[in-house]
Amino acid sequence: MSETKTTAEFRRERLIRFSDCDPAGIVFYPQYFVMFNGLVEDWVNEELGIGYHKLIAEQRIGLPTVRLEADFRAVSRLGDRVILGLTVERLGSRSLTLGLHCFDREGETRMRMHQVLVTTSLDSHRAVEIPAALREAIMRGAPGLAA
Repeated sequence: MSETKTTAEFRRERLIRFSDCDPAGIVFYPQYFVMFNGLVEDWVNEELGIGYHKLIAEQRIGLPTVRLEADFRAVSRLGDRVILGLTVERLGSRSLTLGLHCFDREGETRMRMHQVLVTTSLDSHRAVEIPAALREAIMRGAPGLAA
């Protein structure tokens, strides 16, 4: 199946908490990965309506990261309210590329990353085709995305 692109964005506001920060009071960079992992779970649960637990525990489909590229542009501090955004940049037969973006209410980018997830069988730990229901849900949420 050929790769396709989309620009629909799923967003969540998030408070920067004490547990996100280093002793300097700014986000300790690995915490962004934790925040974005939570955003992916929310996207699968809420936007796609698939259910992250169902996908992992019942269907035995994993979404491991196989590539991650991050750019840090500005600090986020304890008490800041930021917006986390997710777009599907590419949808392949066994993988999808996400664009993840953290920005403030004025639109200033704090951090941006590109993440490639591969659908795998949690039994064999090998790549598998993106399940039809997951693919259809992604395409429903992305107007103009070709099948």
